[in-house]
Amino acid sequence: MGEWGIVPSSVVLTSFQVMSRVFLIWAVTHSVKEVQSEDSVLLFVVAWTITEIIRYSFYTFSLLNHLPYLIKWARYTLFIVLYPMGVSGELLTIYAALPFVRQAGLYSISLPNKYNFSFDYYAFLILIMISYIPIFPQLYFHMIHQRRKILSHTEEHKKFE
Repeated sequence: MGEWGIVPSSVVLTSFQVMSRVFLIWAVTHSVKEVQSEDSVLLFVVAWTITEIIRYSFYTFSLLNHLPYLIKWARYTLFIVLYPMGVSGELLTIYAALPFVRQAGLYSISLPNKYNFSFDYYAFLILIMISYIPIFPQLYFHMIHQRRKILSHTEEHKKFE
């Protein structure tokens, strides 16, 4: 189980995932009304929703010590499509928001000001998009590795039953 014993996930990874979703929903989709009707929003929301239904079904049945193979298989297989689908939706939504963020100067702070501090939200969003380049493959291939480990173990276990 995880660090708190509730789910088998790292608190750090779970926190990162929750914060990134809050960021995408609030700081991008909610804040830039023009992107709310983009198909990319539907793409990431559908991917997230299906992922969470599978994840929490997996956790529930695991806690009950009665995990159907179909749910285990779905947990370690459907990410192959859902993860790239969600990431694509996220990136396309951020990209669609960029011109509106730049035009409005949304969440940006320019100099001069009494704090002698500047922040360019447009550049920050671009950095967020670039950060997907090293992060996405690492997480995706970690899940591929987990899939091989968990499902091959299940297959071997089934052979002896």
